[in-house]
Amino acid sequence: MMALKETIETEYKNALKAKDKTKISTYRLILSSIKDLDIINRSGPNKKDTDDEDIKKLLKKMVKQRAESIDIYKKNNRTDLLEIEQNEYEILTAFLPKQLGEEETKKICADIISKLGASTVKDMGKVMGALKKDYADEIDFAKAGPLIKELLGS
Repeated sequence: MMALKETIETEYKNALKAKDKTKISTYRLILSSIKDLDIINRSGPNKKDTDDEDIKKLLKKMVKQRAESIDIYKKNNRTDLLEIEQNEYEILTAFLPKQLGEEETKKICADIISKLGASTVKDMGKVMGALKKDYADEIDFAKAGPLIKELLGS
């Protein structure tokens, strides 16, 4: 399997050939952020090579920023800016594992709750921990929290 960084670099080269402005600028942004991350990882006390996990975290952060901007632009009817952010959002999310929808997330939360025998909101941490262990990439934890609360509260 190709490392995430190589995949992004390949996509960047394709975008250059295709003269796709949006993709070129988005990939440039990603690659320069990865470069910054490399520098941080190499210069810190715990020297390490930047791995796919690091890059996924970085991409998630970038996706979150885009999602927040999209909300703001929608509220303020800035369609010009909205389009740019939405395109970037699409490009960024393409490199991340598909996130599960609310129905599937709810089902997984319910399964974990019954498997752990969790019964009150006090067990929230245990449930979240199990989720993070098994579904770190597929679940949006901002959405999972309220679902778990709801399931444990009922």
